[in-house]
Amino acid sequence: MSLNLVLADSGWFHTISPYLWRISGDFGLRWYGLSYLLAFVLAYLMLRWLSVRGVTPIPKDRVADAMMLLVAGVIVGGRIGYIALYDPALFIDFSSDPPWWGVFRLTNGGMSSHGGFAGVILACIFISRGFKDEQGNRVGACPKLHVMDMCAMVAPLGLMLGRIANFINGELLGKVIALPGAHSPWYGVRYPQEILERPLDTLPQTPEQLDQIVSLSTQYMLPGEQDWGLGYMRILDLIRSGDEALRLQLEPLISARYPTQLMQAFFDGLLVFVIVWIIAYKPRRVGVLGGSMLIVYALGRIPMDFVRLPDAGVSQFGPLTRGQGYSLLMLIVGIITLIVAHRSNYVVMGGWGRRSVSLASESGNAEGGAESKHDDPE
Repeated sequence: MSLNLVLADSGWFHTISPYLWRISGDFGLRWYGLSYLLAFVLAYLMLRWLSVRGVTPIPKDRVADAMMLLVAGVIVGGRIGYIALYDPALFIDFSSDPPWWGVFRLTNGGMSSHGGFAGVILACIFISRGFKDEQGNRVGACPKLHVMDMCAMVAPLGLMLGRIANFINGELLGKVIALPGAHSPWYGVRYPQEILERPLDTLPQTPEQLDQIVSLSTQYMLPGEQDWGLGYMRILDLIRSGDEALRLQLEPLISARYPTQLMQAFFDGLLVFVIVWIIAYKPRRVGVLGGSMLIVYALGRIPMDFVRLPDAGVSQFGPLTRGQGYSLLMLIVGIITLIVAHRSNYVVMGGWGRRSVSLASESGNAEGGAESKHDDPE
């Protein structure tokens, strides 16, 4: 296991392995998968705590059922969303090798946060219907917007962990702030993965520098191999294992970039989490937390794409990246949700700062029903 950055002469050199435990070849326990697992565990614990405290009518013994639906929404929505929004060709990508269909080829990455949001919304609709008990009666039914509010409270930490996993993988790169061999600010990160992640004709290296990289890679190719990229992957493995001399050879040939994954982990994850929980301290009309989360997320994501590279091969929406376009739509939806919530007679629920009273009896109110008995509605 290797989980470290090396302080280079200017900036940092990325030497982190994507594997927590590499068993053989491409098979092993990846940090990316672990981040999803940890995110779901944290979400379960938070939802259960909110249920015990009386913030939500979802019974504590049905939180696991709710989480199963949310997990399915995140994974299916995130994957289908990525393919639909960024790489539709995967829908018709079939082969004779496992996993046979491009939709299932998750080892190459490809999850969309915007698609994950859509999947979670669908899961919230099912959760809001409640769950059948042993007598066949539904328990825990509540307004759809309330379930979305609860998701808005637990999802940001998952987004933060996902971006940290993106950083560990050396993917979703930021724009160049220092060319290969040039001085970089202290916060710049040199990702050797850029050689494999981006098309060669889009890289900042000069033809001479690319020739040096190819020449170095061919020295690590096995007999019979034709692809110099295989040799380059072995170079990365050796550097991650502590080969300092090899790192010093490669470092001057790699550009320094903005660590946009860590920047997004803060702005799209931790900051959103803190703001939403501050708002959720007091009871609010249903929809307020969900709308607030969409707004804060979008306001963090839209400017971030000015220093983050769009996915390779993905066109823009005029002057906007696709990520900015989808985030702008989220911003609009969030604003509309807040306006509707404040102008309508929606039920007031939640408020983790103090125990709620008789939520189960109030949960039958529809989104347009009378307000609950909480005071200090916002």
